[in-house]
Amino acid sequence: MNTSESVGAGPGYQRGELTVHTEPAELAKVTRALRASGRRVHLVPTMGALHRGHLELIRRARQDVNAVVVVSVFVNPLQFGEGEDFGRYPRTFDADVQACRDEGVELVLAPTAETMYGPDPQITVHAGEAGSVLEGAHRPGHFDGMLTVVLKLFNIVRPDLALFGEKDYQQLVLIRRMARELNLDVAVQGIPTIRESDGLALSSRNAYLDEEQRRSALGLSAALVAGAHAGPGGAEAVLREASNVLAAEPEVQVDYLELRGTELGPAPDGGEARLLVAARVGPSRLIDNALVVLGGDESGS
Repeated sequence: MNTSESVGAGPGYQRGELTVHTEPAELAKVTRALRASGRRVHLVPTMGALHRGHLELIRRARQDVNAVVVVSVFVNPLQFGEGEDFGRYPRTFDADVQACRDEGVELVLAPTAETMYGPDPQITVHAGEAGSVLEGAHRPGHFDGMLTVVLKLFNIVRPDLALFGEKDYQQLVLIRRMARELNLDVAVQGIPTIRESDGLALSSRNAYLDEEQRRSALGLSAALVAGAHAGPGGAEAVLREASNVLAAEPEVQVDYLELRGTELGPAPDGGEARLLVAARVGPSRLIDNALVVLGGDESGS
């Protein structure tokens, strides 16, 4: 496996071959040289334990044949709170690198916490009001840590395009807002949630579930389907139908089930909205969401 000590964007860099960089500064040199040569740079940030959802992001990133794809693999300690699963979060680095190689990725950034943050980090991004609701209300500081690492990745890689899954919908909204409000020169693209054949949203945390817990976890996606189907009846009907499905799953401990506008403000009277759910099932905390079209105006009728 190549490392940042042995690869550059000049001699030693071969288009189409995968190289792994542990030093952010070295990766930055490579992407800077590639952009100067006329190539676009597309970034897929991950915490590793790659699954089909991540692979779909990579495939979308590679649709531009002139783009070099950078995948970051970094379990970010800043976005885990006390008592969360940082220590046992799945880490499958060798398999992740092989998956990237199979998908035609050219650059992998795999820093340590020390190389990413330095010995005494003190400055972070504040997510604001939109980061204090939903996930933010249950995981204080989570989005500050997430936005901090994403901003650092944007500054290191300087991508033209960054791709994120819609499963983490609040995260996607906040990253887009950060890019807009901080005038970051990057396009942020959301990719629809990839699901198993039974509807369960793909997640690295699904690996914690046993067979019975996994069956119970299907209540999340089933609730979203029921809620979306009730959209023409308005917000109350959406929440009622979704809540009824979750109530039938005693193993599902709901943290929240909320209907919000597409930018996470109050749900509109009609038109597009987002139904978002988070719940604990066994050892896992799972999130999911769905687009809902509400009745009440021409777009929702």
